[in-house]
Amino acid sequence: MSFQALRHRFLWRQRAPIGPGEIRRIERWLATARVFLAISALVAIRMDPGEINYSFWAYGLLAFYIAQGVIVIMLLRRREQSTVSFRRLVHGADIVWPALISIFATGQANPFFLFFVFVLAAAAYRWGVWETVTTAASEISLLWLESLAFYLGFFGGVDRLLSRYHLPPLGVQAADFEPKRLFMLSIYLLVMGLLLGYLAEQQKQLRSEKAVIARILGKVRVEAGLSGTLQEIVGELLVMYGAERALIASQEATGHRVYVGEMLLRNGEASFFRWLDPASSDHETYLFDYPAETSYAWRNGPTGNGSYTLLGLDHAGLKLPSAPAGFLDPLAQQHGFKHLMSVSFVFGKEWWGRIFFLEPALTGEITEELRFLQELVRQIGPAVYNVYLLRRLRLRAGALERARFARELHDGAVQSLIAVEMQVDVLRRQSATRSELVPEELGRIQGLLREEVLKLRELMQQMKSLDVDSRKLIGFLMDTVERFQRETGITARFSSDLEHPDMPQPVCRELTRIVQEGLVNVRKHSGARSALVRLSARNGRWTLVIEDDGRGFPFAGRLSQVDLDALGKGPVVIKERVRVIAGELTVESNPGQGSRLEISVPQKPEAANG
Repeated sequence: MSFQALRHRFLWRQRAPIGPGEIRRIERWLATARVFLAISALVAIRMDPGEINYSFWAYGLLAFYIAQGVIVIMLLRRREQSTVSFRRLVHGADIVWPALISIFATGQANPFFLFFVFVLAAAAYRWGVWETVTTAASEISLLWLESLAFYLGFFGGVDRLLSRYHLPPLGVQAADFEPKRLFMLSIYLLVMGLLLGYLAEQQKQLRSEKAVIARILGKVRVEAGLSGTLQEIVGELLVMYGAERALIASQEATGHRVYVGEMLLRNGEASFFRWLDPASSDHETYLFDYPAETSYAWRNGPTGNGSYTLLGLDHAGLKLPSAPAGFLDPLAQQHGFKHLMSVSFVFGKEWWGRIFFLEPALTGEITEELRFLQELVRQIGPAVYNVYLLRRLRLRAGALERARFARELHDGAVQSLIAVEMQVDVLRRQSATRSELVPEELGRIQGLLREEVLKLRELMQQMKSLDVDSRKLIGFLMDTVERFQRETGITARFSSDLEHPDMPQPVCRELTRIVQEGLVNVRKHSGARSALVRLSARNGRWTLVIEDDGRGFPFAGRLSQVDLDALGKGPVVIKERVRVIAGELTVESNPGQGSRLEISVPQKPEAANG
């Protein structure tokens, strides 16, 4: 049992090892506590000397202990990393000091008993239960060795030697080393070591479990998709449990097909996720009716036909009554295993299934391992479900965008090209009899083709994904305006008093789209000869202005976004993009003379929320 507990502890450390930074922080705290404890003991015995009777050697040892603690603190401040040998050396000195200082006073009521408690707490804080118990046993052994040395006359000989050189004697008293008194102190130290070590062990295991969950949650990525995310998570669990194989069986709530995937552990690394060929018996094999949320099964006999013993936990983590495990026979016949651990999962109302780990190497008590796996899947499940929903939304959004793109092509370019083709056919027929019309008609057809080319370019520009941040924003807007002037012949100018605006990327992206949409509207609807785009910052807000000298909007005056929504006027796409970045849109129109769009965006999110 003790070997299993020790193995359990060390494997949990491998699951979530303590980082160098945390080790250094622990050592600094212990070094500070060591100096504070020594100074406190020095002050206490100075105020009430008690049993040591102002012993010169006791004061000297305490002063030396304080100096050692200060040196350790200085070394920790200068060293980038605390090595294992350094920690063992410091801990060994901590073990020797309480036994050495206890020569002058023993028992749990002496002023130096806290040194014993400190060294036990240090072992528990650094490592765990077994190191703490070993530390307590070392302290007890040193105390009994001192008692043996006292009864052999060692301290008497030291006192005679000191008196010969006219030095103060040690002042060791026989009562300090009575077997009954040392026996009681040994019991106190052993029980305290077990208690402190156990509490520290539980705290470290909880921290390790949280670290494992956080690490696996970090594997959830939308870019990887549902299959890629499952591969990362199950592969991590496969390596963590040391299982030979992992099986994932899932079924859609509205469907009947069972999807079964497999991952193998090879040379300590998980293989790629692969889907198995479906079979009509998959539901009975993998998604059998069993109320346990997590379970562990092991074969009773050495042969492959032996029955299985089953341990299952319900949704609340309580053990279910033992039940026959005959439903595992199809799974055992297909994959063959001696030990099997499984956990159920549910993704919203769409998917449910089970994950099986064949031949797992559990590191502790089975029930606790099942409860941890249950908690792990519960915390990871919503994150994986979010990946599923986001991917589905992206697919739907992509389908809608493709449908819009096809509609734009059909209603725009395709229809225009058909019209051009018909006009070319009419022109071909008339060219023999009315040749004077050919140049005029060709010019008109050329204008139509130029218009459709511009529309296609604008559509392609809208379809491109934008990777614009604050460093690229000014240059990108300048290129957009220059390209607009070059392709349309409309005089366009961009100005800005900002060089590198400290602007979030979503705001950069939406402002860029607004400029593109605004220039498209200028070309299509305004009939303007010139346009101006200006970006500035004042009064804690970014301001984007797009103005032209065209025909303007079908209203006169200056309207805010609230007024535009109430009247159902203004550019719809631009209004929606302004809402996304919590901005404010103002449209000023002078029919026949031009229009002006002003977009104001708060530089701080608090301003937007306010």
